[in-house]
Amino acid sequence: MTAYVLAVTVDAHDAQALATFWQAALDRDDPFTWDDKEGVHYVELRGEPTLVFQPVPDDKRVKNRLHLDLAPTDGTQEAEIERLVGLGARVVDTAEGFPWTVLVDPEGNEFCVLPPR
Repeated sequence: MTAYVLAVTVDAHDAQALATFWQAALDRDDPFTWDDKEGVHYVELRGEPTLVFQPVPDDKRVKNRLHLDLAPTDGTQEAEIERLVGLGARVVDTAEGFPWTVLVDPEGNEFCVLPPR
């Protein structure tokens, strides 16, 4: 027996707002929402990979141990970074000498943008 990645789950103060950022960033369809048995409201962006945003009261305090690497489907890396910044991301490290640029989403979660593949 083996396992597969069902979804990547992201903690968020505002799950809906963070899902809206990632929906635009990844050009995903409208989110699917659901509540657990305790009434916690989750927001899910289906696709590869599926992203699930769950509300939590905790603040993000340290660097992510897991992050997403993005590459533009068309256009340049620089144009993609500009587009993502326009959606609410922020550049935090240009990683001089490396092919990626580190950004953070509106809640401070790091992700990288690489050149097109």
